[in-house]
Amino acid sequence: MSNVRYLLAGDSSIDVEFGNSISPEINRNIRAFNIAVKKSGIPGIIETIPTYRSLLVQYDPETIRFHELTEQFGKLMGSLDSIEIPPPTVIEIPVLYGGEEGPDLANVAEHNGISTDEVIRIHTGRDYLIYMLGFVAGFPYLGGMDKAIATPRLKSPRVRIPGGSVGIAGEQTGIYPIDSPGGWQLIGRTPLKLYEAEREKPVLLEAGQYIRFRAVDRAEYDAIQKQVDDNTYQYVTYNREEQ
Repeated sequence: MSNVRYLLAGDSSIDVEFGNSISPEINRNIRAFNIAVKKSGIPGIIETIPTYRSLLVQYDPETIRFHELTEQFGKLMGSLDSIEIPPPTVIEIPVLYGGEEGPDLANVAEHNGISTDEVIRIHTGRDYLIYMLGFVAGFPYLGGMDKAIATPRLKSPRVRIPGGSVGIAGEQTGIYPIDSPGGWQLIGRTPLKLYEAEREKPVLLEAGQYIRFRAVDRAEYDAIQKQVDDNTYQYVTYNREEQ
């Protein structure tokens, strides 16, 4: 793959860059390369971290040098088309839209000249690919939002946004996993905990997975929240066939 670039990221990491845009094709190459690297048995690799357009590879420079590692990576590139990528998992995210949980829902509707019900219908009408996690632990950067509900960030960011808040910023949507500052337009909130330090798997979501939002009412929201607090909630997941 002639367009791949190997960029230094400190003294023990390589950023393997596959392109300069956010696209499912680039994401597929990143996922395939990640699988190839993990299966390769190349010594010295510590961790791999997928991003929008690259795979960050952390390695032990006392075990393998930069030029040796890039040579090994070059050999793997020719096999990416033959890598079998498992069907991605879709995880359902229940959301209570509007009201105190989504104070900016009306803003999004007004900005786009549609009703709040239409915003909810559009937002829940498709699967969203998780390209990467970042900003804070467990924050999913999603692709695929309909431009019909795109809305600019708030002019003045909020000092505190409750964890679980679902928002829109430009042509992206996302979920705040913990309480934090932020400037996204808040349209709802999920009772699920995307990050919980004491949990066996602290971060709920994974890059390469998909999210499907589902609208719930107050009664169901409260019921799910109680199940989450009691560790009895059964997450709804299923395999997604690639288009």
